[in-house]
Amino acid sequence: MIENLVKNLSSEHEELQMHCASAIFKCAEDKQTRDLVRQHGGLQPLSVLLDNSENKKLLAAVTGAIWKCAISIENVSKFREYQTIETLVGLLTDQPEEVLINVVGALGECCQEPVNRSTVRRCGGIPPLVKLLTTTDQTLLVNVNKAVGACATETENMMIIDSLDGVRLLWSLLKNPDPDVQASAAWALCPCVENAKDSGEMVRSFVGGLELIVSLLKSKNKEVLTAVCAAIANIAKDEENLAVMTDHGVVPLLSKLTNTNDNKLKRHLAEAICNCCMWGSNRAAFGEHKAVGPLVRYMKARDPSVQRAAALALYQLSEEANNCITMHEDGVVKLREQMAKAYKLDFCGGTVGIAIKNQLLEFQKG
Repeated sequence: MIENLVKNLSSEHEELQMHCASAIFKCAEDKQTRDLVRQHGGLQPLSVLLDNSENKKLLAAVTGAIWKCAISIENVSKFREYQTIETLVGLLTDQPEEVLINVVGALGECCQEPVNRSTVRRCGGIPPLVKLLTTTDQTLLVNVNKAVGACATETENMMIIDSLDGVRLLWSLLKNPDPDVQASAAWALCPCVENAKDSGEMVRSFVGGLELIVSLLKSKNKEVLTAVCAAIANIAKDEENLAVMTDHGVVPLLSKLTNTNDNKLKRHLAEAICNCCMWGSNRAAFGEHKAVGPLVRYMKARDPSVQRAAALALYQLSEEANNCITMHEDGVVKLREQMAKAYKLDFCGGTVGIAIKNQLLEFQKG
């Protein structure tokens, strides 16, 4: 079937082309379909059809097919070869919402490849992307957030995003009632905070911004919680911002989440706890709010990224004597040795594990 759909993309009849592109759009959520489109040579005719920008129905179908095909990195490399990214950037203005959703979705996927982020900047794509952060369509906002976040991983791109007030616009989207918009905005803020020239001061300039992001730790949506934990882990690297978040109750709210069964949330939560230990009596407060025991159990996770994040958090928490009691009771040293042996992990060169073990030994001697 896919072979025939690809073949008819080169038909002389625009309606047939539209139906074939639309079918690929709907089917290409599936990886096998995306691979077959590439193997049958379908990516190039899709790229060529972008030039027919007058037929909006056809354009919507084609951009949708490109978006879904771009989920596979092998296809992104082909789109780069066909200069599809440059054409997509040119479609960021004066297009109906249906087309914009697909164009931005495609750019968000293509920008997972570093070279394409530079292409978007070189073609002047960042200003129209930032402008789209003010739209009201929720599906479009989710796609724009992802695209802007991907672009923000490049320092030069981040400078442009910041100069256009893009970070403030992303932050304001945390107030959006749609959890998908909230989560995608929080994920996009992570590279923005990481790559901004003076991120600490930038974050402080958003009145009520830190209180807002801490309050989202009360969300019932798991993806929102995960994204917010990731953002807080970055924001907490600045001492002043960490102090403000502490005043807004970040420690009990993070602690309350530690009994989750979701590995992705565990990882980013552990990273947030680790970085939030660096202020005042937060280490002791995490112990008082029962965060230590669950983090010890994170060491049993089969995901190495969860184990490493938990080890780093436990290292910070072990600076507090009462936390060492909890770790000792929950068998953290035995767990650490079992995990290292089972998964051939050294937990950051052994430094973290050895430090925890030594601090527990000092505690026992005392």
